[in-house]
Amino acid sequence: MIDQPLSWFRPEINNMQGYQPGEWPDLNANILKLNSNENPYPPSPQVLAALSEVSAELLRRYPDPKATDFCQVVGKTFGIPADWVIAGNGSDDLLTMLVRACAGSATTRSTAEKERMLAYPMPTYILYRTLAAIQPAKTVEIAYEMQGDNWSLPVEQLIAAQAALTLVATPNSPTGHCVPMADLRSLAAGLNGVLVIDEAYIDFAGEEAEQASLALVKAFENVIVLRTLSKGYGLAGLRLGFGIAQPPLLAGLQKVKDSYNVDAIALRLGAAAIADQPYKRAITQKVMAARQQLATDLQGLNFRVWPSFANFLLVQPPDGKAKLLCEKLKENQIMIRYFNQPGLDDKLRITVGTPAQNERMLLAIQAWL
Repeated sequence: MIDQPLSWFRPEINNMQGYQPGEWPDLNANILKLNSNENPYPPSPQVLAALSEVSAELLRRYPDPKATDFCQVVGKTFGIPADWVIAGNGSDDLLTMLVRACAGSATTRSTAEKERMLAYPMPTYILYRTLAAIQPAKTVEIAYEMQGDNWSLPVEQLIAAQAALTLVATPNSPTGHCVPMADLRSLAAGLNGVLVIDEAYIDFAGEEAEQASLALVKAFENVIVLRTLSKGYGLAGLRLGFGIAQPPLLAGLQKVKDSYNVDAIALRLGAAAIADQPYKRAITQKVMAARQQLATDLQGLNFRVWPSFANFLLVQPPDGKAKLLCEKLKENQIMIRYFNQPGLDDKLRITVGTPAQNERMLLAIQAWL
């Protein structure tokens, strides 16, 4: 008798659900893609110029494992030491490093050691839950407190959890709201573990917001700020992000990252993009203006629209039939994001496009209504 074969995967992998990104149509398809929060504008011309200068020698060699030149450009741009910066293959790579280094089930450790958990408010970026399941590590999910249309961070409950890793996205997805800096400061002061401030969408919240969290990094050794070039810089296809923290925290992440986690082309182009702040501000201002107009137009169609500081809007159709509207728009070759989750299943997340793209979507919604 043949024994039942051993599963290829750990039980945690067999039992978990993988992260489900937004649908990805062919680049040549005539589909309006407003489901993944990509910037509707191209990257800086400086990026394309840097791409044209990529040499065979650059491709022949391994990339700099410390991303030295890129980190220096980030440091100069944001007024921090270069050794306070770590590069990642998108900010998701940095999230993976953080979970790998900080969290884990107590069953793999001494019974005297406390569970090294993840804590975060909900709703938020669901990849946090996925990374915890892969590790594995337990999670503490605490609901945002609603005050009218405002999402209030449950600071005391997150402090009480005392997780090894506490993650707060601001601006948050899919809600679009910003967490007040005073709340983040209180949270950082009350935690023994690491506080991750995930700022993937910060470029659409204004220049003051871009600088605010860096003061927390300087004040607290346990705080790391994550940013990406996928959104504000129009480089989602490049896969490059960075973290900012004090060197003792980055030292632990350096131990667990892949040796050459960011390719040479991404580092070269990313440095060009970061250096061209005037261009980045110009296109983010365009998106912010389009965001306000789109919100006004959707409210005119009796949609409920939550305030947003990101490049998307969280909205509720007038009849609450969010899934049906998502499907109807898809029939018209327009993709937006529906979340089959409690509290979100009557809402939609819509990426802000160019004025012409937004108008195309609005006409399709009007026709359906």
